[in-house]
Amino acid sequence: MRIAFFGLPLAGVLLARDGHEIAWAGVLVEKGLRRLEKHVAPGRTERMPDLERADVVDRIARARPELLVSWFWVKPVPPAVLAIAPAVGVHPSLLPRHRGPDPYFWAIDAGDETTGVTAHLLEPEYDTGPVLARREVRIDPAWDAWRLARVLDRPSLALLRETVRAYAARRPPTPVKQDDSLATAAPAPTEEDLALRWTWPAERLARRVRAAAPYPGAWTEIGDELVILTRVRPTSDFPRALEPGEAAVRRDGIAVVRAADAALELVAGRAEDDETPLAARDLARIVENARS
Repeated sequence: MRIAFFGLPLAGVLLARDGHEIAWAGVLVEKGLRRLEKHVAPGRTERMPDLERADVVDRIARARPELLVSWFWVKPVPPAVLAIAPAVGVHPSLLPRHRGPDPYFWAIDAGDETTGVTAHLLEPEYDTGPVLARREVRIDPAWDAWRLARVLDRPSLALLRETVRAYAARRPPTPVKQDDSLATAAPAPTEEDLALRWTWPAERLARRVRAAAPYPGAWTEIGDELVILTRVRPTSDFPRALEPGEAAVRRDGIAVVRAADAALELVAGRAEDDETPLAARDLARIVENARS
């Protein structure tokens, strides 16, 4: 099948390995680009193409694709491109839940027990197209956003390849309209989203840290220092005199911060200005300095 591909090079390479012809490719990152350019789509690969430009649309159209395929293309595909051929993509959530560029953050932050990947038709509005197929994945409570993203890569690629094979066999999946009443948004988290609010329960705070880890990271102020936390543990072992937001260092050398119902042990983080990694002992030192 002749494909116009948008996104990360790995998926384009795998689709070619499956026997499809990559008639045109637009990619966003360097990793894997050389293989795609040299072995898969020589002379037909463009870096960071602007799909709004008429000349780019014309080159895609002249490639005569039978199917447009997106895998981690992070922008909506404009109507002029979508008019060229049927268009499919895979999103790393169970649509319509967590529509948007960062479903990993919001799935963990919301406390979802299950997430997954969704193959869907592309529409001009991001992640709104009819669903073609889904695969569910149970979220391990220990995973941070990076780990969740890596876990979803394999089923995402498998579902993409399966969907394209179905189109090539002229047996495409039956599209099912998304229920917009169940939709939730998954935008990139703002600085306000990343701020830790110590009036929250400890488990909710721990989810926020995991959702933001390792980057961009959830932050808090300890004395005069702004610290990015990447690992914490809820605990009931803390001085009972602490109020929410107050910190102390226990006798075992671990810093704890009181939350609404319990406390968090500060296990790892990094400095705001120079990205210096902070171990538990470093965080304890910052707490001790703030209390002195």
